Amino acid sequence: MISITTLTFFRFPNLKSKLWAFGQMQYAHFFLAKSKGLNFYKLMGSGRDIGFSLFPDWGVYALLGVWESEQAANIFFNHSAIYKHFQKISSEQWTIFMKPIQTKGLWSGGNPFTPSLALDASNPLIAVITRATIKTNKLLKFWRFVPISQMPIQRGCEGLIYTKGVGEVPIVQMATFSVWENLAALKKYAYNSLEHREAIKKTHQIDWYKEEMFTRFQPFKTMGNWEGKDVLAQYLKS
Repeated sequence: MISITTLTFFRFPNLKSKLWAFGQMQYAHFFLAKSKGLNFYKLMGSGRDIGFSLFPDWGVYALLGVWESEQAANIFFNHSAIYKHFQKISSEQWTIFMKPIQTKGLWSGGNPFTPSLALDASNPLIAVITRATIKTNKLLKFWRFVPISQMPIQRGCEGLIYTKGVGEVPIVQMATFSVWENLAALKKYAYNSLEHREAIKKTHQIDWYKEEMFTRFQPFKTMGNWEGKDVLAQYLKS
């Protein structure tokens, strides 16, 4: 069996549903922890802006899952009572199925992603999760620099299909998820952007992360819609 990763975004359109979703950040763990074949998961809130954000988006939450197989993930999405409840309350759900390509670092003390041996050479899509726990005594310096580091994304990056900031704990534990048309587009952003290169330099100089992780994935399937459409549909046509 080949381990796969899923990331699901949920949109909650009104106050009642947003309050319900906020409550699930505590109560849903009881059900998720018992999901068969789910080896690792994170239930996360999101930021109002793209990338890291101090301001929460109370209408969007995310569920990351690492599954022992694609079959286990499909069973969860098709039959799980907790997922069906999320479906019922939310107005949109969008799930990206991914195979890990390369991973470095730690998340909650371990690395849940095992690089896949079953990648599709004809599929150029690249998804990235960058995740960090920020040291308490470095929070001010970190958040002062965030607007500068994210200027390239704000201006628009060639080949960037979708990006969203998510996180387990606001301000302290943050992550970004992005999907790119190909590796060349990702590398152009990473190595040609002065602001991004400066962010990497400061990461080493200031040492503001208590824990960090960088993982690349190959998206291979999606389910549902986001903002009225399947964002990756045109890229994953067979």
